[in-house]
Amino acid sequence: MPRFDSRGLVTAVAVDRSTGRLLMLAHMNAEAIARTRETGFAHFWSRSRARLWMKGETSGHVLRVAEIRVDCDQDALELVVDAAGPACHTMAQSCFYRRLTAEGTLERVTS
Repeated sequence: MPRFDSRGLVTAVAVDRSTGRLLMLAHMNAEAIARTRETGFAHFWSRSRARLWMKGETSGHVLRVAEIRVDCDQDALELVVDAAGPACHTMAQSCFYRRLTAEGTLERVTS
């Protein structure tokens, strides 16, 4: 198991299996990891709602998990996934759809 922080959480990123694109960042606790392993679909711990949730539970844009990788310090996870639609709640393919410009503004990126 990974090394959880003082709140019992570990940072997790979801990466598209076919493209390698970073899709989203969230947090998992032991229960989220267990549910992900049981079902094959990404589950996370919502810090704002203080509850377990499955990605796509309302939108249908689930993340099917092909593999869970643990980093060298065991304090972060990489979920290698097949996405059934946009990963971001804004309907962007990735939650990382903006970049910070030299002027300090946000600019939408298309790839």
